[in-house]
Amino acid sequence: MVMGLTHLRRASRTSADENNRSDGEDDTQVVEPEQGNVLSHIISQLRPGADLSRVVLPTFILEPRSMLERITNFMCHPEMLLHIPNIDDPTERFLSVVKFYLSGWHIRPPGVKKPLNPILGEIYTCYWQLEDNKRAYYISEQTSHHPPKSSYFYLAPDHHIRIDGTLKPRSKFLGNSAASMMEGIAYLTLLNRGENKSKGERYIITQPNMYARGILFGKMKYELGDHSFVRCPELDLVADVDFKTKGWVGGTYNAIGGSIKKESTGEILYELSGMWNEEMFIKDMATGHREMFFDARTAQPSAPSTRPLDEQEERESQKLWAPTAKAVIDRNHELATDEKTKIEDRQREEAAARAQEGAEWKPKLFRAVHAVPGDVEEGEGDLEWIIDAHIDSTAAPDVQRDQVLAIYPIIDGQTVANLGTPPKAPAQPAEQSASKGEDSLIDFGGESEVKQQIHPANDVEQMLQDTGKPAEGSLIDL
Repeated sequence: MVMGLTHLRRASRTSADENNRSDGEDDTQVVEPEQGNVLSHIISQLRPGADLSRVVLPTFILEPRSMLERITNFMCHPEMLLHIPNIDDPTERFLSVVKFYLSGWHIRPPGVKKPLNPILGEIYTCYWQLEDNKRAYYISEQTSHHPPKSSYFYLAPDHHIRIDGTLKPRSKFLGNSAASMMEGIAYLTLLNRGENKSKGERYIITQPNMYARGILFGKMKYELGDHSFVRCPELDLVADVDFKTKGWVGGTYNAIGGSIKKESTGEILYELSGMWNEEMFIKDMATGHREMFFDARTAQPSAPSTRPLDEQEERESQKLWAPTAKAVIDRNHELATDEKTKIEDRQREEAAARAQEGAEWKPKLFRAVHAVPGDVEEGEGDLEWIIDAHIDSTAAPDVQRDQVLAIYPIIDGQTVANLGTPPKAPAQPAEQSASKGEDSLIDFGGESEVKQQIHPANDVEQMLQDTGKPAEGSLIDL
């Protein structure tokens, strides 16, 4: 039985309700003439293949929330997820995981927008109110800034579901397009399944890349592209999902294709087709039967809830970016730029102070993965970072809930001041200690390098100064 959702009044802000949409509208953005001049001026200084991690960023393409918060789009269809651990048939269970994976891509802001680049040590937490007064919890932290790495943790204690992931967006300039290569990996674990009960049944998940088309001429357009995978080695099943980009001559936007097959033999069991923002279909290759797999046109995402801003710490995403987000929503680009720059300048000052003191920065809520033979995290080295707390998957749901809530404030009324001692993970082996020299990844010369690329002042240059400042992070971290 698919678990439903209660529609309870939320006292805290849910950005997915305000800034995202989930219909089948065209993902284009009409750029005003002066904005187009700014974009053209920026891009004219670049060459195909160039790294976009440090460019002058116009704020009119910003989404008013952090990447740490945008990751939750992936979890905004709990009705597609929560029943999966109760499915006894392994193939049906795998198909349901694939359906859940495909259910989140239709959730996006209108037009072509990029989320705010999280600063080092930024934290975002939230929860979903489920039926029968149950909840699912999410904790995330920016574990690296250069290169950007966003680590996250999700747990639905009553439903035996855990997700661990690290997202590593890497941007490129491709002529009339900008690409965000969505590197990184996630592990979705069904804690009540699997031969090894200490590990559960694990699904390894990657993401498609994201493209902003028409940044020099034509309408700006958002696309997903390239192959992504859902794998379950224990079940010997893999889904290869091809997010198809529109060709120069033929094709259509937002199309997907793909297959689900036995990984050991390559035998194709099912084929996938359709459009990720509309209807998606699955075909049983044994019977030839084709049916609707997921209909994004009618799906209603469930936005998570967060604590009120007055209960949040200064480095929590919504409180940190509140002035910037408000200015973006109000289309006050000059104020948005000023507020955004204040945060970025503070981050540079903090990094410079650590460098001068020789201090090593470490995440507050995550630790390096223990990817050693025999460890429960063996084979998970690609995650790099994992939540720094022991969650006993064999314990009762209320015990797991208390363990999660002891890590960091998540629900209304929780603050750092009234938080209990978190259940720490086992001691980390010396040879697996956290990566050193994180601060050395921060390029203190980034701002001056950008300035050297700017052409002599003219009308467009003045407009650029009014609407953008040197960015911290990727240009199109979609």
